[in-house]
Amino acid sequence: MSNFDSLVIGPVSLDYNIDHLGNSHQEIGGAIVQSGFAAAKTGHSTAIFTKLNSADVDIESFFKNSGADVFWKESKKTTSIRNKYFTADKEKRECKAISICDSFAIDEIPPVNTKIYHLAGLIYGDFSNELIFYLSRQGKKLALDVQCMLRHAKPDGEMVFGDWDGKETHMKYIDFLKTDAAEAEILTGEKDRIKAAEILYNLGAKEIMITHNTEVLIYNGKEVYTCPIKARNLSGRTGRGDTCFSGYILERLKNDIPTSLLFATALVSLKMETPGPFKGNRADVKDYISKFY
Repeated sequence: MSNFDSLVIGPVSLDYNIDHLGNSHQEIGGAIVQSGFAAAKTGHSTAIFTKLNSADVDIESFFKNSGADVFWKESKKTTSIRNKYFTADKEKRECKAISICDSFAIDEIPPVNTKIYHLAGLIYGDFSNELIFYLSRQGKKLALDVQCMLRHAKPDGEMVFGDWDGKETHMKYIDFLKTDAAEAEILTGEKDRIKAAEILYNLGAKEIMITHNTEVLIYNGKEVYTCPIKARNLSGRTGRGDTCFSGYILERLKNDIPTSLLFATALVSLKMETPGPFKGNRADVKDYISKFY
């Protein structure tokens, strides 16, 4: 059986991105792409498991130079999302689901030995509450980017956000929970990020990450930790949270919270300066820390 630090699970997405000036381009994206590259390129043994229609994407070729091992299963459709950004900083956007891949089932999870199961979904329905419960019983760390429990696709493809039906019963199974500031408010009703983190902890999540365009916050039930984002430009803004979360949870396998948070925030600051997933290396992140932190 293969051994990994992280098994990242989630759909790839054929993204159609339109910037605030009306320029458009197509790319292969999704949380699994950003998270998988960030994990492997920073020196962690990484596997990904995704679902897609193989007529749309040659997934093994796409991840060939990432350093991650690839597991995949055929799906009727490949997830595809149209993102229209309204501001240069890409903080405001309109998302529309063009198509959605089949849900991930318990019996499809690859039989690998991993230290972390990282659920990197995109749309409600990618993962069931039952899958979360099952993975939490495997004796490994379980990490969840909560976006996929909040973002719903209407029949016409319009994306709307709603609370996670199951947070009261399933939050306790999450070792690492990631939200952004807007998602944290949906889950808790709190605009204040510290208060939101406290509520999420009281619901059962053990370590909470809340990302914001100025900083990254971590709360472990005892202390609040923050670290500023220092990206010099935002050309690679897409995938900010995915990169940061993946970097953080893997550093936490060996390091304390402040050390892991610094590394993850520097990683995402560097990544945000170049479009696409992170394709540097660990030395690049260390150099960034020495220059800007």
